[in-house]
Amino acid sequence: MQIFHDPSKQINFLSQILSNGKKSLSFFISAGCPLGVAMPAGSWPLIPAIKELSQKVNNHFNEPANLPLRYQDLLQELNSDGLDQENIEQVLSFIRALSHVAGNGLVRGFSQVNLANIEKVICKRIVELINVSLPNGDTPYHQLSAWIASIDREQPIDLFTTNYDLLLEQALEESLIPYFDGFVGSRNSFFDLKAVEDNQIPKHWTRVWKIHGSLNWYKSGSRIHRSTGIKPDAINSPLIYPSYLKYDQSRKMPYLALLDHLTRSVKNESNVLITTGYSFNDDHINDAMLNALIANPSSMIIALLFGELSAYPNAISMAKSRPNIGLWALDEAIIGTKRGKWKVIKYNSEDNIANVIQSEEIPDPNDAAKTVKIWKLQLGDFQHLGNFLHHLVVQDNQPTK
Repeated sequence: MQIFHDPSKQINFLSQILSNGKKSLSFFISAGCPLGVAMPAGSWPLIPAIKELSQKVNNHFNEPANLPLRYQDLLQELNSDGLDQENIEQVLSFIRALSHVAGNGLVRGFSQVNLANIEKVICKRIVELINVSLPNGDTPYHQLSAWIASIDREQPIDLFTTNYDLLLEQALEESLIPYFDGFVGSRNSFFDLKAVEDNQIPKHWTRVWKIHGSLNWYKSGSRIHRSTGIKPDAINSPLIYPSYLKYDQSRKMPYLALLDHLTRSVKNESNVLITTGYSFNDDHINDAMLNALIANPSSMIIALLFGELSAYPNAISMAKSRPNIGLWALDEAIIGTKRGKWKVIKYNSEDNIANVIQSEEIPDPNDAAKTVKIWKLQLGDFQHLGNFLHHLVVQDNQPTK
């Protein structure tokens, strides 16, 4: 029997959750979100997706000044191991793995100094590409900030992100929303582990947890600091980027504390974590989420996925094993471990908040003379999620009749 899920029923459920000031809520903002920021003609995207970002970094090594670094030789070694050279996170992980075993000798023809110089150029180029600002005050980031500020909440909002950019910080600060990111101090801010673990920050402060580090983090000795802006010297330090070696590189700080906080947050009683822009391709994060969901079956994750569901095999595997993780993609959903197409049972335009539900007539595959209606849910697009949140803010602040 073919299974269908009603998108209007699900978005009503989501709007009730988001409008409840007593609910424990978290957002997971990931790499796809900057793509949802509308830009002037010829300027999109604000930050390229990982493949395009990797291509730009790789092309940078074709410039004459960088040819002596033998980056193409390194990519050949990476390809021979079956790794993807258009995934800069895998490239960085590969470099760090070679550097870890090189010692005072050579590994695959590269010394530690060679590898460190390549890594330095990569990190500097990434900083150049993602050190950008939101174009105006009407972006999905600002709409998320406005939604946070719209209700006097009994539970603080947690914002987890894998992005290194400072877009969340910009939107929160322009919206005058106080937030805590694990660092304290003003001259040379440092990471305060006790404050993160005890979580005794005022409830009206939003929490911002940057699981993969940030452009304005830098290392001094054994400590991680945060500057008030981009610190140019940071590219001479072991900048913190995704790598399966990150636990060792950071001496288990601050990644361990931040991942632990993600687990604790999801394990909170009846917590709802909403993911957006996340592809479920990071095993560390997937494990943290799954362990929390297993420990507390009353918590749940709603994953808003961009595009078609079939593009997310890791997410599908997780959702089919855990009833408390729901996947909402453009064409299909998995809810309660059951996969099915979207289908509105009884359409009511008032239920279609911010027009996130769309329909389309397509040729009937069983009868060329007929058409069938298919339904789509656009919440996986960060721009549409922003519009949805904006609608809730307006709705919640309408004068009562």
